[in-house]
Order: sequence, then structure tokens, then C-alpha cells
Amino acid sequence: MNSRQESGATRLDDAARAGWLYYVAGNTQDQIATTLGISRQTAQRLVSLAVSEGLIKVRVDHPIANCLDLAARLKLRFALDLIEVVPSDPTSNSTTIGIAEAAAAEIERRLRSPEPIVLGIGTGRTLKAAIEQLPPMECPQHKVVSLTGNISPDGSAAYYNVIFTMADRIKARSFPMPLPVLASSPREREMLLGQPMIQPTLDLAARADITFVGIGDLGPSAPLYEDGFLSEADLKALQKAGAVAEILGWAFDREGRMIEGLTNDRVSSAPLPSREKSLVVALAMGERKLPGILAAINRRLVNGLITDERTAAGLLSA
Repeated sequence: MNSRQESGATRLDDAARAGWLYYVAGNTQDQIATTLGISRQTAQRLVSLAVSEGLIKVRVDHPIANCLDLAARLKLRFALDLIEVVPSDPTSNSTTIGIAEAAAAEIERRLRSPEPIVLGIGTGRTLKAAIEQLPPMECPQHKVVSLTGNISPDGSAAYYNVIFTMADRIKARSFPMPLPVLASSPREREMLLGQPMIQPTLDLAARADITFVGIGDLGPSAPLYEDGFLSEADLKALQKAGAVAEILGWAFDREGRMIEGLTNDRVSSAPLPSREKSLVVALAMGERKLPGILAAINRRLVNGLITDERTAAGLLSA
């Protein structure tokens, strides 16, 4: 598809979104402008385009309409502060396609703000895919802070830690966490986190205005296990204790309760920022992650979610 065709498709997506907000959700054009981050005049033109292109009938005749409906239902049911549902690709088993692009758009929108923000960032395949979608940007007013350690068990830079990729793409002050993802013991963790150079990064992470994290499952193919951060014994112990997923390395069960002891005593990550004072957005999709996503939004470990249609429908029927 050439760039002109892509631009036209994007315009129709925007028109469908505006049309749904106006005719189905009952938003005013001022509310649509605020929601989409556009001017009132642009909102008016998009609503008119939705009508002229035949997208508006009794319902919005466009695939994005189902996504918007699922998002509205998820937001109401789980009291989410941000929700984005993207179309599922029935031919793909990828756990990043669609949500990586949506996350990149949301991150870019936040970084375009002239007002200074602190943006917290986790790690993982989806986040890495999202960051790689970002255009080069000049953002000297912002600070980007890593909430996880940057060092793999063999001493190399963790491959899916994205703070360095972000530093290459945007000109903002970046604050890595120069620690292993898991310390060798609780005592070592306490010593590492007590270092004077680490404290400012932890303090900054706690003050993040918006944070983007992944949710990793803790099944047989758990990312932390496959990437060498967890031993087989660690993984089996977590599973026996009821762990179903992790965020920033913090393992939790089906109720969203943190696992007592085990690897949680050795995690070097920062705690999740306050969900009452800031926005913590999870990027996650797929059947393997359903229990973890459900636990995270039920327990309000996160208050924002970017996911796909299949996963959204699974959450609503759980």
C-alpha cells in the first residue's frame, strides 16, 4: 500500500472513531476533540466525513467500531483510565502486532506535549517493538526513566530493555537502572538498591506521570525463563505458589496479589508508580496472558490497557 492509500485509510479510521464517539457514545464535538487530541474543527470534519463516506448507519460500519465498543465496555467494567483495543489479525499469532503500533502512537502523543513529563518505561518484547516504531524526536523537556534493571545474568545489557533504544530515538534525558533484573539474594538486592546513585532513579520512577509496562506470563514458556532471568527451579516454585504473571519482574497470582518471598525478594525493579496519582498502562494480548491481564486490571495493578479484540472479548467473558 502506498503512502497516499495509507493516509486515506488512517483518515477513515479517524472518521470512524469520531463517528462512533458522536453517534454511539453521545460525545459532543468538544469532547471528541479532547479525547482524540485534535481541534474542534477537525473533530467536526471527521464526523462529517464519517457520514459522507457511508460509515454511519444504525451502527458504525467499520471494523474499528467493534474495538471501540469493546473498549467502552472494558473501561466501564474495570474502571480503566485509558483503554485502547486494536483489531485482531486472525492470520497471526504475534503478541505484538497492532498493540505495538497503538502503544507507539500513545507514547509519541505524550512526548509531543510541550509540558514536561516523567515517562516511566518497563521492558519486554512488546515495548521494544513499540519503541522501534517511534520517529526521531526532540524532547529535552521530558525525562524517561527505566523501572527495571538493565543487566542480564551474564553481565550484558538486557536485550529487551528499551531505555537505550529510546535514548537513540528521542532527545530526552534518560535514566537507566544499572542493576541486574534479579539480584542473587535478598541481601544483595538491599545493598544494590541502597547505592547513592540508584536512589535518584527510584525517586524519579515513583514520580512518573505515565508508565508503560508489559505483562509476562509465567507458564512453561515464560519470557523471564526463556531469556535466562529465571531458573527452572525458580519458575516451578513460582507456579507452585500460584503465580500466573509478572510486571517488571514482580510475580502475582490470579487475584493480583504479589507472591510472598521467592523471586519477589530478589527483584531489583522499582515499585509500580501510584495508580491514584499517575497512569500505568499495560501492553498485552494473547490467550496465555489472559489470566495475568485480568488479575492486573481487577486488582488495579495497572489503570490503563492496550490490547486487541480477541483478548478484550476474553476479558469481558472471563
